[in-house]
Amino acid sequence: MVVVSSPRDLESANMQQTQEPQHPPAHLTKSKTPWWSPRDLTPGYFALVMASGIVSIACHLLDYPTISLALLVVAAISYIVLIVLNTWRLLAHRDAMAADFADVQRSFGFFTFVAGTGVLGTRLAFAGWWATAAILLGVAGISWLILGYVIPVVAVLGKSERPVTQWANGLWFVLIVGAQSVAVLAATLEPVFDEARNFLAITAVFAWSLGLILYVAIAVFVALRLMTFPLDPREFNPPYWVSMGAVAITVLAAARIAEMSSAPMVDATRGLVAGIAVLMWCFATWLIPPLFGVGIWRHAIHRVPLKYEPTLWSIVFPLGMYSVAGIYLGRVNKLPIVETIGSWWVWVAITAWVLAFVAMVYTIVRRIIQRR
Repeated sequence: MVVVSSPRDLESANMQQTQEPQHPPAHLTKSKTPWWSPRDLTPGYFALVMASGIVSIACHLLDYPTISLALLVVAAISYIVLIVLNTWRLLAHRDAMAADFADVQRSFGFFTFVAGTGVLGTRLAFAGWWATAAILLGVAGISWLILGYVIPVVAVLGKSERPVTQWANGLWFVLIVGAQSVAVLAATLEPVFDEARNFLAITAVFAWSLGLILYVAIAVFVALRLMTFPLDPREFNPPYWVSMGAVAITVLAAARIAEMSSAPMVDATRGLVAGIAVLMWCFATWLIPPLFGVGIWRHAIHRVPLKYEPTLWSIVFPLGMYSVAGIYLGRVNKLPIVETIGSWWVWVAITAWVLAFVAMVYTIVRRIIQRR
């Protein structure tokens, strides 16, 4: 603020304002970005791979080969395209990617790369692509370890404002999904690679245990955020569904570990893991009605516009994961009712995937037309 006390001060102030560069608002600069530029690509877009891959797995388990193969192709192509776009963004728009990395509300979206890699690797393993799946396991495991240390540290130490919990949101649960996707893929590959069986067993149990403990921690942070700070309906975005998806993938990982061959790490935890799997499935089931209720509260009562955004895939993934978790848990633990629920739920996931995909294509085409 400039305090003006005389005509000379007024002239000086006008000259100062003229010399200072005027920066347009962020939303105006974004609108000038070419449609093909990855500058504004959200770090959480790998949720598209997660959603397509897990619904493909559900269809594979239920013997719908055509739908499963089509979704696998979409997941694989999306994975490659997103890697290219993110590499391009890193090289050409490093400032934008660095800003996302330092933003505690967006940085956890980078874990969708880990989860997408793990889910795609699991689906390829079901298709017999063992070597490719093993490579993806290495990529997912290493990237989760690196991001799992770096992002939380940046989120806590990089923010001078306190408390940090005021920025906690549903996207933080992707950290858990990333860990559990590593556990699921390691358990899936364990019967195939005899020479690495013990290593894969340790990896599966280690990643599953970390994911379970971290879920409790993040759930506390998010709960504190919801109970301590004002609630804005616009902030209840689709990533809050990942809170259920993280529970569901924990169930799937536990079911896979429970059916693994004998190994010291597996034998020491098999009973505990199997029991927790059932408890977590019940909790995931309980979470679904409140999440639908929040959506009604957000869009029907508070009139927040329902439109396509990349985070919508964060709804599709939990729906698909709940189906897969139910199918697998029911088969492994001989729980017919759980398997039946998972089998029927796949159609909810498929419907959500189709709606999100159509909305995505429509939005991209519309953006291309508007920015020509």
